[in-house]
Parts: sequence; structure tokens; C-alpha cells
Amino acid sequence: MRNNNKGFTLIELIMVTIILGILAAVAVPRYMGTVNRAERSAENAVLDALLANAEAHAMEMFMDNGRKSYPSNPFDGASVDGYVGDGNSLVNSGDWAFAGGNIYHKRNDNSEWRWSYSASDENSQQADDRGTFGQRVRNSRVAGDGDAMDDQDGEN
Repeated sequence: MRNNNKGFTLIELIMVTIILGILAAVAVPRYMGTVNRAERSAENAVLDALLANAEAHAMEMFMDNGRKSYPSNPFDGASVDGYVGDGNSLVNSGDWAFAGGNIYHKRNDNSEWRWSYSASDENSQQADDRGTFGQRVRNSRVAGDGDAMDDQDGEN
């Protein structure tokens, strides 16, 4: 009689499962960090576009009436995917909104971030009534966020 043992032993299967668990424990946090950095970069690109739009508006106002000023809504004249209009009604991930002097964005992890925006004169320079864009601040937390997490990203 021939011994026909094909397959893996229980110990081999347990070892493979343990190794895969260790790899997953290392890979998932790194992946989430990469996703967060990518979303932050995308937000920076949108804010750069809004700033460029506001500066173009300011230059247009300067040509028309001799004074630079930002638009009352930073999305006026800008084309931003996911802009849902005025009001803080962020429903889907990727949504952008403007309300009460703040720009809001909802990330894929359902966290909401905001930036202050002012169209009023923030300069003391002559003929310059441009406003400002504020720092990125976490507006809401998502389930699983630790309390030790900082509410500011450290970048605009």
C-alpha cells in the first residue's frame, strides 16, 4: 500500500496565517497613511485653484475699479468637482461646500475638514482689499479616531 499524503499540515497552515496577520498589521496603517496624504494633496490642489481664482478675481476688480478684492464665495468662477453649493451639506465623500465664512470638505473616511475664508480686507496696503484663506482644521471625527490625534494637519 502506498502512502498518499498530499497537502499541508495543520502547523504549516497556522504559520502561514500568523505571517499573513503580521504583514496585514504592518501594511494597513501604512496604506491608510498613504491614502490620507493623497487626500491632503488633492485638497491642497483644490485650495490652490481657489486661491488662483480669488487672485484672478482680485486682479479683475483692480482693473475695473482700482481696488483688489476677493469674491464673497471662493467657488464663484472656479470649477471644482464635488462642489455642492452653499451650506454645510456634505453628504458624499469628496463633497465641497462653502458656508458661514468656511470652506468644507468631506474625505473618503467621512471625516470633515474646514478652512476659514474671508473676503473682507485683511491687508493694510493701499488699493488692496483682498481676504485670506485659513489653515486646515478637522471639523469632525470619524469612528475609530483616537483622542490623541491632532485636529490640525499642519498644512494649509
